Amino acid sequence: MTVFNSKAGAVRRLTEQERLAAIIARATPVEGCGPTIPVAPARGPQVAFVPHVIMPDEKAEGGYKVERTGWRGFSAVRAADVFDVLERAAAKRKDKDGNPGRSPFTKGQVNVARLYRDLVERHDAGGMRCASLEARRGSGPSGGGEFIDAFIAEGEQIALMRRRIGNGVAMAVRRVRPSKRGGPDARPIPDRVLVDAICLDGCSFRAVLERYGWAISGQNAKAVIAALASILDRMQGYGVPGQHKPS
Repeated sequence: MTVFNSKAGAVRRLTEQERLAAIIARATPVEGCGPTIPVAPARGPQVAFVPHVIMPDEKAEGGYKVERTGWRGFSAVRAADVFDVLERAAAKRKDKDGNPGRSPFTKGQVNVARLYRDLVERHDAGGMRCASLEARRGSGPSGGGEFIDAFIAEGEQIALMRRRIGNGVAMAVRRVRPSKRGGPDARPIPDRVLVDAICLDGCSFRAVLERYGWAISGQNAKAVIAALASILDRMQGYGVPGQHKPS
């Protein structure tokens, strides 16, 4: 005969309630966002941001002004990425004067990483529409000319960024002693693999190191972060003839 343990059952029920409450809390748009943004557990951690555009303004000193475009003044929300995680972690670290720490990546590096991600995701999704437009062309004129032109231009921009990434190696086995890199299972981490893993797949640096057999150490983490920073600089055009990195 099965005996029901009411105390154990109550503990399990409370644990499940707490788990579900945590999921709902993470999925709920942060304060200040529009009320029409739904609770979406699949979205994961979120970050609020203020949508804005730069518009001509004859009264402004520079001839332009920044104007918020959020619905009725509300902020928008986007999924948090690895750069948000690093920025939050850095802000929690205080120096001897009590000032928050700084992210290992510059604003320009983060912007180009997110631009690359957005371009690739949109371009991959756009491929389906291109196939649909090509299928309809035989039956009559198509209104997708502008989309096709934009799709091609987007592809060219992605190709340019990937040429700047190059075929180098972010973490070369031969440059690190076996005791430091994690033993004989460590494999080289190519630049393109590192960029795609972090920017497109949302992997953590720890996950990339583990995937390629590297030891999880502060030294290796700093090395792979520095390697990505250098690649993101190239993606912005720094190091390309005629381009100079600002001081």
